[in-house]
Amino acid sequence: MPAKILAFPGRYVQGNGVIKTIGEKVKPLGNRAMAICGKTAMSILLDTLKNFEEKGIFIVFEQLKGECCLEEINRIKEQAEKMKANLIIGAGGGKAIDTAKAVAYYLKLPVVIVPTVASTDAPCSALAVIHTREGAVSDLMILPKNPDLILVDTGIIARAPVRLFVSGMGDALATWFEADYSARAYAKNILGGNSTEAALHLARLCYRILLDCGRRAKLAVEKGVVTEDVEKVVEANILLSGLGFESGGLGAAHAIHDGLEEALEETRSFFHGEKVAFATLVQLVLENRSNEELEEVLKFCLSVGLPVTLRQIGLTREAAPEKIKRAAELACTAGKTIHNASFQVTPEKVYSAILAADAIGNDHLVN
Repeated sequence: MPAKILAFPGRYVQGNGVIKTIGEKVKPLGNRAMAICGKTAMSILLDTLKNFEEKGIFIVFEQLKGECCLEEINRIKEQAEKMKANLIIGAGGGKAIDTAKAVAYYLKLPVVIVPTVASTDAPCSALAVIHTREGAVSDLMILPKNPDLILVDTGIIARAPVRLFVSGMGDALATWFEADYSARAYAKNILGGNSTEAALHLARLCYRILLDCGRRAKLAVEKGVVTEDVEKVVEANILLSGLGFESGGLGAAHAIHDGLEEALEETRSFFHGEKVAFATLVQLVLENRSNEELEEVLKFCLSVGLPVTLRQIGLTREAAPEKIKRAAELACTAGKTIHNASFQVTPEKVYSAILAADAIGNDHLVN
């Protein structure tokens, strides 16, 4: 049996206003920084320039142009080499964060991650999703280590679009169920080992925080304010979900998400976490989970505004069954994490689970 493996970032710092301490926090890691930023993050980091200067850190800002693709990674890597950077900072959403992780890997430099939204669990992981220039996923880069520092300013996140915050809850919603799915089969996690008890408990804690605090946190973010509920849900979306999926293991939900996105172009305008939320319901049906568990997840999704039907992720009732069957086939491709199961998974079972989950979701919307 493989060894149990649990991965952590070097340090995780979260709080309202912690961006003001960025110079102090990154100083031990380097004094010539290349900051790779999304558009919004660029203006936020520019406001902290004095903080860097006070700590003797020279910094160059580079705005991400398009996707996290090899062309963009190589372009920024060359810029970092020219300025003799000894530290990479990634600020913004998933694309900027993954680009920074990839650039730091190729240059063998420490990397600091400053998420400006809590829409995915990408910040903490040793994983970068590489796309083509057109935006299609081309590769999953497994990195040898997690980021050296994650700096999460909850004040910044509370002022970001609420839909992104809710999408992060959708991504985090899958964490416990996928970790449990994988652990029941003693399947390997992304790190190549089995899950530790700590990883499973962290994944479970992530789920409990969403149920206890998710609705109230959403209401607070709608007003642009930080409460203890917001702090807890940000921790769940970013830290606990990141640790849970990477060290606990993935299951059917993310594989089903990928199949839906690849086969059904109608879904591509929806956020990752929105589609993962529906795919989590599909996984619960596939596993034949209890009515109590299904009801709990459905109630949570409806309370925060996450999709529970195919229509809510872009599909009309006239969507071709052939396309949904194709999505099920793609979800079951060899090597997909849907096979981290204690039972045999087939495209036919997945297709049936997609339609059944959609019917259950529609029933709850009506009632």
